[in-house]
Amino acid sequence: MSILRRILGRKDALPARSFVTVVSGLPRSGTSMMMKMLDAGGIAPIIDNVRAADEDNPKGYYEFERVKALDKGDTAWVADAVGKSVKVISALLRHLPPDFEYRVVFMRRRLEESIESQKKMLVRRGEDPDKVSDEEVLALLHKHLDMVDQWLARQPNIRTLDVQYHEMIAQASVGVARLNAFLGGNLDASSMEKVVDESLYRNRG
Repeated sequence: MSILRRILGRKDALPARSFVTVVSGLPRSGTSMMMKMLDAGGIAPIIDNVRAADEDNPKGYYEFERVKALDKGDTAWVADAVGKSVKVISALLRHLPPDFEYRVVFMRRRLEESIESQKKMLVRRGEDPDKVSDEEVLALLHKHLDMVDQWLARQPNIRTLDVQYHEMIAQASVGVARLNAFLGGNLDASSMEKVVDESLYRNRG
């Protein structure tokens, strides 16, 4: 980062964005990595560091606790997210207030990989990963994603970019170029690419 950007801060050093950048997807789909990439690229994240890094996410979760209350009407914070990025799980997207513009970066991962990763996380937390069969979970996730995709397509204030996790790992430069164009350009592409860490891709289909 240049001395000028350190003095001014990322928000002032980069062109203002009139939209909220939302990183979404299913759990264990690469949303934390994407938040870190955008932060490195110059889009400041809305986070509170309540959820600390752990074995499942050693580089941090990049979460904001108030997001979890979107479905309860806690939306006042969204105005402060304009020009910044925030992580919102796919199930809560429909609760975002409609009077803002959003660019949604939707992380996609092979569902079998997401399920396996989630199960390992549950085991580490002492929970039963087999309460529901993989087949049932897979069917539920397919149905959920279909509903989310249909809803996103109907929203005039939302533009969406799908990002395949395995493709970002394999060709970060290509993925970052697409992201940069989608989010208006002027991101620090080189710094974003350096965030991509293949060693964290631990559950592969």
